[in-house]
Amino acid sequence: MHSIFTHPIAINELGWKTYFQQQLTLEEYEGIIFGRVIAHHRSGYIVCTEQEEFHLEHHISHPQMTVGDWILLDEQHRFVRLLDRKSLFSRKAPGSKLEEQYIAANVDTVFIVCSLNFDFNLSRIERYLTLVNEAKSEAVIVLTKADLCEDVEEKRQQVQSLDPFLMIETVNALEIDSLHGLQSWCGVGQTVAFMGSSGVGKSTLVNTLMQAQTQETGGIREDDSKGRHTTTSRSMHKMPNGGLLLDTPGMREIQLTASEEGLSETFSDVETLINQCRFADCQHTNEPGCAVRSALESGELDERRVDNYFKLQREQARNSASLAEKRTKDKELGKFYRSVQSESRHRKKGY
Repeated sequence: MHSIFTHPIAINELGWKTYFQQQLTLEEYEGIIFGRVIAHHRSGYIVCTEQEEFHLEHHISHPQMTVGDWILLDEQHRFVRLLDRKSLFSRKAPGSKLEEQYIAANVDTVFIVCSLNFDFNLSRIERYLTLVNEAKSEAVIVLTKADLCEDVEEKRQQVQSLDPFLMIETVNALEIDSLHGLQSWCGVGQTVAFMGSSGVGKSTLVNTLMQAQTQETGGIREDDSKGRHTTTSRSMHKMPNGGLLLDTPGMREIQLTASEEGLSETFSDVETLINQCRFADCQHTNEPGCAVRSALESGELDERRVDNYFKLQREQARNSASLAEKRTKDKELGKFYRSVQSESRHRKKGY
């Protein structure tokens, strides 16, 4: 197995923080090894400790894990327990499967990458912001391909209008000098992840940030000529200035699940107005005393933003309900199987 990090490596360089230290019991300070999941493949996980990297196979007794997780191991590298996460990104699994899929854990900052050319889409940025806010991580909007855009400042202002406190960086992913603004989020032990649809220059940005180390690490590759992302597994890599970069495959089918808090934070302006409507069941069409309609008519609020808020609200409610229904059915099915097995054992004893 080709090592991703150079060993030995200090635990703080792997992203260890007080938050994780506080979860340990006195007994766990002796004979316990701390490890971080730095890659997730179909066959299992690559775990990194201060001394080495090794492969940990999937096991039915292990909880669902993802890249960025911190786990405790015994001296034989056997799994002991998973530590509580500081942040967790998950989504409804792609396609029609009613399952929740983990994307990354314990990410400090997410660079939401959006191209300034044909891909520029405020509604998509709001979708990613909802996911980041729900996960309790920090969002930075990175607008790429600035060299191919004639109205950079105008588009930047459109993004800023989503939230006056939103952090935005405009870059040309091929020029390292234009990426200086991103470095403050990439210090030693800081974990950053990238989100963005395929073809926005995400991989080019990753390769430029990684500089000469890109070829050594392996798993990071450029989009192919058709704009398809060619990275097939999630993995973490150390940047030249000590930050930890989590590379995730392009996510084409992002669907929100249980994202009420993230939605409220992303659209706090819309929800504030909704709470000011005269009627609690206001449909925001032609009811008297509707604060939302009033803001739309005065130009204080953008109709696209309101429409997207209700669209995302319906989507997350639908997916949450579907997952809840699946969990209930799975629980009932489990009870049925156990009763059948119990009855079978009783019959065998009777013979």
